[in-house]
Amino acid sequence: MTFLAAIVGRPNVGKSTLFNRLVGKKLALVDDTPGVTRDRREGEATIGDLSFSVLDTAGLEDADATSLQGRMRAQTEQAIREADVILFMIDARAGVLPFDSEFSNVVRESQKPVLLLANKAEGRLAEQAAYDAYALGLGEPISLSAEHGEGLADLYEALLPFADQPEDLSADDHGEPVAGDAEGETDGADRPLRIAVVGRPNAGKSTLINQIIGDERLLTGPEAGITRDSIAVDWTWRGRTLKLFDTAGLRRKSRVVEKLEKLSVSDALRAIRFSEVTVVVIDSQIPFEKQDLQLADLVEKEGRAAVIAVNKWDLVENRQQAFADLREQATRLLPQLKGVRLVPISGLHGDGIDKLLEACVGAHGVWNRRIVTARLNRWFENVVLRHPPPAIAGRRIKLRYITQIKSRPPHFVVFCSRPDALPKAYKRYIINSLREEFDLEGTPIRLSLKKGDNPYAPSKKRSSR
Repeated sequence: MTFLAAIVGRPNVGKSTLFNRLVGKKLALVDDTPGVTRDRREGEATIGDLSFSVLDTAGLEDADATSLQGRMRAQTEQAIREADVILFMIDARAGVLPFDSEFSNVVRESQKPVLLLANKAEGRLAEQAAYDAYALGLGEPISLSAEHGEGLADLYEALLPFADQPEDLSADDHGEPVAGDAEGETDGADRPLRIAVVGRPNAGKSTLINQIIGDERLLTGPEAGITRDSIAVDWTWRGRTLKLFDTAGLRRKSRVVEKLEKLSVSDALRAIRFSEVTVVVIDSQIPFEKQDLQLADLVEKEGRAAVIAVNKWDLVENRQQAFADLREQATRLLPQLKGVRLVPISGLHGDGIDKLLEACVGAHGVWNRRIVTARLNRWFENVVLRHPPPAIAGRRIKLRYITQIKSRPPHFVVFCSRPDALPKAYKRYIINSLREEFDLEGTPIRLSLKKGDNPYAPSKKRSSR
């Protein structure tokens, strides 16, 4: 099912830039001058394998209904009525302004599902904008940069349920559940599990996918670099729908000189960004080469669930010892993915395919996991008591509260007295403890520090009333 998304917000927040980015063409005029867009403009948008219709709208302004600005606002309000989902955009650099708060009430009163977009959120602005945008009460914000194409993978995830919805969309659907309200894993069984298969050239990626689907769907051979663009293959395994992405072999950046290969590499990197699970295929005969480690690190930085497939296992003689060695190397060389699942396979003979897919489904479940806030803080209190943070310049850092703000991958925020002073080693201690206590092995974990008290504790003003 296709759907219609309307991009709305006050003037000059970047609506037309996002529109052009989604439709893949410069259809809408873009300028720093507010009010360039006046009419509704519709286009066919694409993010990854998701297609939908999108409306660019004039900036919402508080004006008399008979004025030009008032008629522009009427056009925008009509777009809101027609849309299936509202993309409400704010400027992360400017922060939440009074007009943002006023117009958030307009979209809320429409009774349409709303996704909150914090645009122009390059670098550190993304995190701060997300915190500030919560005040609008429109659910979890999506930090992005329409100009640079950052954050589109998160927008893709947020829009997928609307493509999958067979009936009218719920008016109460404002995004993911509030952090800490539920614990466990989202099954995601109603849509394909997206798995990208990546690795160095000639690692056996295409052969592996052919074995999974039981068909010579992809061209294979001894030559390196046969695959040039990412190919998507749909498959059903044990009743679960999968979308497998074969990708071009990724070499060191210094060796990528031809334009066609550069395009292939860009396409492969894009497949990683829009996957849920990324399988890094390594060669059992020359495991954990520098490029293998860089690929695994890229998967972690993109926040995707990771599984390492050790290919050509049929060539290994002392398998028990070889696997123990591989596990030791993975722990030592990939601390950012501690506990990542290693699965020995033979893409040529089909050995280990079921175990690999089981590992992918399991890694996806961990990647989706949410933990109840109360349980988190009971654990956190014991962690801090067992190993208090060091005193910096004679002053003790107070760690007050922890909460999970999102999943996919799990992202936690610790409220403390001096976030800038907390040593990186102590932050790693918290992350490793989270992995061990809540079975988050092998998945990327995001941990942010924010100054302040427990945001859920009753304030003195509130309690005195």
